[in-house]
Amino acid sequence: MRVILLRTIPEDSSLLERWNDLVLEMERPEVFYRCEWALALQSAFRSAFQTPPKTWVFLGYDGDDLVGVACLSADVGEQNVSFLAGSTADYCEFLSPKHRRGEFVDAVLAELRRMRVSNLVLANLPADSATPAALEGAAKKYGFHLYRRPAYLCPQVELGSAAERQVLKTTVTRKRQFRKCLRAIERQGPVTMSYRQSWSEIRVALPAFLDAHVARYQALNRISIFCAPDRRLLLEELGRRFSDTGIVTLSRLMVADRPIAWSYGFQFQGNWLLYQTTFDIRDQENSPGYCLLAKILIEAGDMGALRCVDLGLGTEEYKSWFANGTRQTLHATLTTSPLQHLGNIARYRIATEVSHFPKLEAAIRHTRSKLRL
Repeated sequence: MRVILLRTIPEDSSLLERWNDLVLEMERPEVFYRCEWALALQSAFRSAFQTPPKTWVFLGYDGDDLVGVACLSADVGEQNVSFLAGSTADYCEFLSPKHRRGEFVDAVLAELRRMRVSNLVLANLPADSATPAALEGAAKKYGFHLYRRPAYLCPQVELGSAAERQVLKTTVTRKRQFRKCLRAIERQGPVTMSYRQSWSEIRVALPAFLDAHVARYQALNRISIFCAPDRRLLLEELGRRFSDTGIVTLSRLMVADRPIAWSYGFQFQGNWLLYQTTFDIRDQENSPGYCLLAKILIEAGDMGALRCVDLGLGTEEYKSWFANGTRQTLHATLTTSPLQHLGNIARYRIATEVSHFPKLEAAIRHTRSKLRL
């Protein structure tokens, strides 16, 4: 396998097409793997940062055929490398057909070692993919110490057969809390769902979603990710690049003509992923976010092309009220330093212990979020 390195992602329709064809050969194709996501990130970073992360895209070729893509980013010193989408994507991957994953991961790690990279951080690797096993084999070969730990458990709703869909819809509709909250909202006016998929429609509705997200977090004395300009720009870029494909879906729960809850998500390859959700803090007592999710599940049950609704990263309690399955992600670190390797293990074990004390954990998270701004 021949591997070449690109230090920028070109706006090349031919590469985009071949890259996206490769996504469809993955065990479970995800929208985060598509070339448009990487291009959107590249544009958002360049616009938001004076010194954006360095983009490294490794392309694996068998003759003239593209058989592998690894989209990474490096720090200024080019010693620390991670997935380009590591902080923005629910799932990150080395793209290749499953039977060539080991070969491609080996080739990329060989190239990184040749470039004297000492630390590689791979967030949100799906545990059910071929990549974790491929990393284990290649890491030792090229002098990396590998540490894998559980990351997120992503709740999911498998829609199942026609009969199972009907049961799901009936169960959701009959939930006492849903009926109670919906009746309370309906006292304010007629309740409807609105779905926006073209950029012209999303562009108009997006500012209200972003402002509501920021306001909700401020009410909790926390900092919304959308206080960061690159995150706002990313949603704009994704909406523009996926416009009219039906992939980006901005769902809104409306009371008359006023939105009270939003979900910015993606419909791709039979999966409806709810990427970011929020609600108008003024309507909190009526659980509009809960009602929005229930409405989406009812809608999804009528969409035969859908197989699953992915509720996204995190294990918030409301998700467990609907989920009938989960998907595990992993956090993998590879380092050439034995001390760094031991430090990675120690930090995770300390964090695990701290998680047993919710108030302390919340204080640490709050402090870290402030320091990142």
